[in-house]
Amino acid sequence: MGTIYQSIEILSKEKGIDPQIVIDAVKDAMLVAARKHFRTTEDLVAAFNEAGALEIYGVKKVVESVQDPIKEISLEAAMQIDPAAQLESELRFPKPTEALGRISAQTAKQVILQKVREAERETIYSEYSGRVGELVNCTVKRIEGQDLVVDLGKTEARVPKKEQSKLENFSVGERIRCVIKSVEKAGKNAGVIVSRGAPVLVMRLFEQEVPEIYDNTVVIKGCAREPGERTKIAVSSRDRDVDSVGACVGMKGMRVQSIIRELRGEKIDIIEFSEDSVSFATHALSPAKISRVSIIDALDKHMEVIVDDTQLSLAIGKKGQNVRLAAKLLGWKIDIKSEEEKRQEVESAMAALVPTGAPVSVLIDHGLGEEIAEKLIEAGVGTVEKLGSMTPEELETIPGIESEIVEKILVAVNSYYAQFEQPAAASAEVVPEDLPGVGLPEAETNGLVEQTETGADTDGSAELGLASAADPATQRESHQGSLASKKEFDTIKDSGEVS
Repeated sequence: MGTIYQSIEILSKEKGIDPQIVIDAVKDAMLVAARKHFRTTEDLVAAFNEAGALEIYGVKKVVESVQDPIKEISLEAAMQIDPAAQLESELRFPKPTEALGRISAQTAKQVILQKVREAERETIYSEYSGRVGELVNCTVKRIEGQDLVVDLGKTEARVPKKEQSKLENFSVGERIRCVIKSVEKAGKNAGVIVSRGAPVLVMRLFEQEVPEIYDNTVVIKGCAREPGERTKIAVSSRDRDVDSVGACVGMKGMRVQSIIRELRGEKIDIIEFSEDSVSFATHALSPAKISRVSIIDALDKHMEVIVDDTQLSLAIGKKGQNVRLAAKLLGWKIDIKSEEEKRQEVESAMAALVPTGAPVSVLIDHGLGEEIAEKLIEAGVGTVEKLGSMTPEELETIPGIESEIVEKILVAVNSYYAQFEQPAAASAEVVPEDLPGVGLPEAETNGLVEQTETGADTDGSAELGLASAADPATQRESHQGSLASKKEFDTIKDSGEVS
């Protein structure tokens, strides 16, 4: 049994756990196997003897009066076994471990493995839980489906598909740099989760490449990232003599190019941070040029950005990427509109403020009382057109409007519309020059009148002719015109121009 201690020591070093945890796991495993083999409910304990062998003992408590013979023993019986026995003390009875067979050994093995795994998870959790967000170097160990399993040295970690960049493909044995995303103690994702797509990775890479960030002269205020596409990082300088953006870019872009190579060509926008949300939004939406920014709701963090029509697509970005990253970086909801869209929106709002139609107050000139007009306006009936479209039943639902008042409203509305019908009727009496009966001799005109009066012609032109013949002034003008035409005809005939 001396090899048991050696095996426990080797296993403890391999898994990085305390040897006492493994010893307790072995004892628990032997107890589970013994209970399953002996099929007893008595109390059992496991202990190593002087020779280093693991023994199983049954335990009974010494009492005056025995209530449970399986777990208790009387003082007289206990003293026969051990003369030094006393009340409330315990006696141990050895159990034959040779009787434990293959099934018991398999059960003990499963229990030991389970206890060791739990202890290993606890050790990993206690070691890495405080290192979340730390940049680590690891090696790709194997590929499981779309996930990567990497070796951190003491343990393995997993890189899920959602934590990988679209531009990256790794092979087994390749060394990569990741950031610790989370550490789970139990569950499906138990263990360490590392990421290549988290914004924290870009921040840690900048801390390594830019000394000004490492010594806190330049501070990273925020980072928004879409892995494999684009990253926006906001920086601010604590020293007015140090340019925060220039420090991150480096001479000829050497510093930022090193990070871009590490991220396999991902685009990076370095933005100067500002406490002013309007100024910060203008910088965050670069490379687009912003016309103006207005705060819609400061509490809900909602702003509206107006850009030139030619800059709209650039400000929105590919599939909305630019404005989406800017919104993440600011923590604000951003609405982007072009100058033309904003102009149309303002025009629509102005048009909505101006009521269409005549106001109800014009009905006061047509006999409607001022009190009734005020009641209608208070009820939301502000125009004559809306009032005319309402039924009497709808009008009576308005407070203070009764059936008698409805009649007054009807009279006033009819009087208002009647003023537009009178000019139309007057214009209908004007006779066009090309209608029958105009310019004819008097005899012919009289004949047309007689024909119309007898009802021989009842079309619209005859009626207009009747109106013209009935008017004395019209008859005189027609008659004079007819005479002038006859004299001109006789003159032309005497000169011989007409054969």
